[in-house]
Amino acid sequence: MGELRVAAIASLTPLEELDREPFLVDIRGQQAMCARWAAGKGYVVTRQLLLYGMRSDHCGLWVDVEAGVIDAFVVPNARVLDRAFASVPAFTAECERRGVPLETAGMDEPSYDATSKARVHRRLSMPTAGYDGC
Repeated sequence: MGELRVAAIASLTPLEELDREPFLVDIRGQQAMCARWAAGKGYVVTRQLLLYGMRSDHCGLWVDVEAGVIDAFVVPNARVLDRAFASVPAFTAECERRGVPLETAGMDEPSYDATSKARVHRRLSMPTAGYDGC
């Protein structure tokens, strides 16, 4: 088999929680952590998933596994995993049942001073051009 293809899981967290949970709001920071972890292992991130309270049996989680596009999931840390899934034990069990590894990057969360929080806020609160609500 060639290089391991992973799906990076980031949690969706309301912007209102920026002061209390900056890393959980910073989707790009979460994805970057997963990408650094994957690169350090010689793996490639082929999907980026943004989840909040997802059921472990949701077909959207498994379509890329079944299509052979991803071989494993990686999540930055347990806090993100807890936000991303309605039941971490159920997701872990489903990964085991399907033979799909679930990895945790386990790196330290970056520090967020007022300037970095403001950057995250600006980035996430800007309207998306052409967004039609669909």
